[in-house]
Amino acid sequence: MTAVHRNNVKVLGKGERTLLFAHGYGCDQSMWRHVTPSFTDQFKVVLFDYVGSGASDASSFDPTRYSSLRGYAYDILDIIEELDLQHVNFVGHSVSSIIGALASTERPERFETLTMIGPSPSYINSGDYQGGMERKDVDGLLEALESNHVAWSATMAPVIMGNPETPELSEELEASFCRMDPYLANHFARVTFLSDNRADLPKVKTKTLILQCQRDAIAGLNVGEYVHKCLPNSQFVVMDATGHCPHLSAPTEVVRELKKFLG
Repeated sequence: MTAVHRNNVKVLGKGERTLLFAHGYGCDQSMWRHVTPSFTDQFKVVLFDYVGSGASDASSFDPTRYSSLRGYAYDILDIIEELDLQHVNFVGHSVSSIIGALASTERPERFETLTMIGPSPSYINSGDYQGGMERKDVDGLLEALESNHVAWSATMAPVIMGNPETPELSEELEASFCRMDPYLANHFARVTFLSDNRADLPKVKTKTLILQCQRDAIAGLNVGEYVHKCLPNSQFVVMDATGHCPHLSAPTEVVRELKKFLG
């Protein structure tokens, strides 16, 4: 099976430079719809769904391959290889920030820049590192997801979106969570929330933009600052936005900062 079929890859625009957008947990490529139109005139825009998300081929799921975020990074490299993409400008939301970082360390010659929106190398507090949650809280979150996928989605979507004045955004995120196969949703959640990739960050040499929201219940300011300190070639921008999904709640800001970074 080709990566294009497996990951439901879509290519828009005809620019000489490439922008590859990677969605976060429980989402799919449609989440970028407010951002991509601003780039298709100058860039080749590549969109895809991770296995188990969106319109990907769920039969391609391999619990061994996807037992760590590196398996998802290999999928990105497969797409890049299959489409023969050079000098990729990668834009990753949430967990995809780290997945893109891992891909860039495997094949740095294929990447021109990385943009990380709300990144977190570890969601669990450890010593001086404050990832946002204690291990018991993460275990409780995962147990709740496993026991009642629908109830978990309804509870977590507003927390993650963080924009109560626009409930339709939380409703969209909740619906996206619910569309995932419960088994695959549980698996991806465990890999996402239990991974610790702090040691991988200093290996990233690609020029990186870190986009951070002022208030984010999933990846707070201190986490964004930590990522910035660990990446030797990074810029850190705190946007006038709230929540964990600014590409949905504040797309104009995301577009502006992306264009400024990409030149």
